[in-house]
Amino acid sequence: MRQSTGPDTGPAEHVEAAELARLLHSGPFHLALRAALAARGLPLHRVQHRLASRGIKVGVTSLSYWQQGARRPQRTESLRAVRALEQILELPAGSLVRLLAPGNGAPSGAAGRPAARRYRSLVAAGASVEELLAGMEVPADGGLHTVGHHERVRIGPRGELLGRDSAHVVRAHRDGVDRYLAIHHGDPGCDPSRVRVSALENCRPGRVRWDRTTGVVVAELLFDARLRRGDTYVFGYGFEDGTGGLSGEYVRGFSYAGGQYVLQVRFDEAALPVRCRRFTRSAPDAPRGELSELTPNGLHRAVHLVEPGVRRGLLGIAWDWD
Repeated sequence: MRQSTGPDTGPAEHVEAAELARLLHSGPFHLALRAALAARGLPLHRVQHRLASRGIKVGVTSLSYWQQGARRPQRTESLRAVRALEQILELPAGSLVRLLAPGNGAPSGAAGRPAARRYRSLVAAGASVEELLAGMEVPADGGLHTVGHHERVRIGPRGELLGRDSAHVVRAHRDGVDRYLAIHHGDPGCDPSRVRVSALENCRPGRVRWDRTTGVVVAELLFDARLRRGDTYVFGYGFEDGTGGLSGEYVRGFSYAGGQYVLQVRFDEAALPVRCRRFTRSAPDAPRGELSELTPNGLHRAVHLVEPGVRRGLLGIAWDWD
């Protein structure tokens, strides 16, 4: 299973502001830009519109590449856009441009070139997510912070990802929040047009968008109530897949520190792995770290991990078939 992420995970607002201040001071540029976008609650298509109103043409895909670290603004027009972004995102003048100076995380080799094929594939998926989100008219973080998330993943008799479902507890950090955007990223070979979305508890399905090239599905889940700032909400949802090839891991990415996360992976008795491990990654292109063996339970059919308070980065379970 490739990386699966949600746009909601985040700390309290004062922690978010402190993290933004730290990144504006130390960089790198792409993380500072991403944190600023999340803090202001602006989706990329709105940022693009505000830049266009100032006579600056930058595509949503380019903005996404900038915040993912796959491209760095270099040309005169791009730097003009960055200065405008400082105003749009209410940042100190020069705070983003300063992070683009030589020695502040510039990539080696050709300027702005993605470093590796595997990282580029993950960035392409991130760009497709931004394209799918464009036009849905929701803040970048959805206005929600995760308090707790219990995710159950099911692996089928061919070793394929059959589906996953989530029990989610969130807290609104602004008034008027009434929906959540769930993102599913299938394994290689996934046919997103055949992935089905289920609203299991206290929500109903809304719009669904998908991209065949990357296997990404974005589903809108509409709450049964409109939340006020500080309100908590419990809801459940799921994705039925079964369209991809052999699965070897399930990974979830966290943009910010947050609440408790529980991941359970259950295997079909016809396809049991020989080894399962918990792991972390600091970034999509980083090697697995903090490896630890997981002991199956339930007749050797299920493994799980519990993270009391998630940290920035990626967390997942990997398994070997032979």
